Amino acid sequence: MTTVTDREQLRQNAKGTALFVGADHGAGVSFFWVDTPPGGGPETHWHPYTETWVVLQGEAVIESDGEELRAGAGAIVTVHPGAHHRFRSSGTANLEMICIHASPRIIQEFVTTAPGTT
Repeated sequence: MTTVTDREQLRQNAKGTALFVGADHGAGVSFFWVDTPPGGGPETHWHPYTETWVVLQGEAVIESDGEELRAGAGAIVTVHPGAHHRFRSSGTANLEMICIHASPRIIQEFVTTAPGTT
């Protein structure tokens, strides 16, 4: 069976990121189609599987296990299982990026720090 799903059907709100949960579509992968303004992005979290990002436009600052990287349009970034990571849209325009999760369901745990620590 082959299906076609429109991005607009997957948007989490009127303007932003779309979420494709593979299990809902008979697919073995899931992804976020990120569309976020400068400064936007998730808090620090991790996954038990590999996550691969494809930067379509804009720029991102990526923090992963204490390392800071920059990625622009055309970059492909791989985050390994268990790595504590986050990204921020760092350019002057929206960051558009596909965040591919090697799982039919999104599994992520946000990392919290004790008050007064960073």
